[in-house]
Amino acid sequence: MPETTPSRWSDLERPALDARALAAALTRDGGLWRTLEVVQSTGSTNAELLARATGGADEGTVLVAEYQEAGRGRLDRTWTSPPRAGLTVSFLVRPDVPAARRGWLPLLTGVALAESVGEATGVRTSVKWPNDLLALDGRKLAGILAEASGGAVVVGTGLNVNTDAAELPDTGTSLSVVTGSPVDRGPLLLAFLRAVERRYRAWVEALGDPVASGLAADYLAWSSTVGTTVAVTLPDGTTLEGVAQAVDWDGRLVVATQTGTVELASGDVQHVRKV
Repeated sequence: MPETTPSRWSDLERPALDARALAAALTRDGGLWRTLEVVQSTGSTNAELLARATGGADEGTVLVAEYQEAGRGRLDRTWTSPPRAGLTVSFLVRPDVPAARRGWLPLLTGVALAESVGEATGVRTSVKWPNDLLALDGRKLAGILAEASGGAVVVGTGLNVNTDAAELPDTGTSLSVVTGSPVDRGPLLLAFLRAVERRYRAWVEALGDPVASGLAADYLAWSSTVGTTVAVTLPDGTTLEGVAQAVDWDGRLVVATQTGTVELASGDVQHVRKV
């Protein structure tokens, strides 16, 4: 879809992103990010970039949608946001690391998102394994979905920025709800992608080693899951409960249950509050 940029003042609380300015700011230093494209709408930014990856798209391709018509989260859940209310962004990377280490990519993205949200807005957050950004009250601010196609990985993020409380589920919140005022999405997007680049480069240079790259320690510092009692719904529909003790070298959640310790590569985690 061709790029269009409506007047920035068409909606004072939800202005359009300035695609040209963002692309120029992000790509001028010749770093990881090769292109940044903003489209008014698409079915799914992840699906679009996965298709481009199959066609040979370069590492460092970034796609942002002002509105996503068929957004997807983990476990095939739908994800929707009003036009220009959030940040819906996917990026394409081709990490030269052992395949097992790719499980750290959504965790890396979560840390970068937490850092950039704090830097740009002052909002304190935490990361919930494997793919959520939470406000301090436990409500969800963002979700992350990583999908692989051959040697390429597409990582998509949906962040609630200026979504009104009435437009959110009971379990969700947005940056504007937390701060009490609209948030400029442009600087936030740039801060996020620059944080991803810093962390991604260090992680790849360490061949995906989460300890040597410093990622493991920083992830634990941001995590609200490790050390918490959790109930995890597994892909087969069964549930296990235990204490989340760690995240292992492959990004799996290590849970101590009554019958032993298990390592989980996927699952729907609920933090259990004991009373």
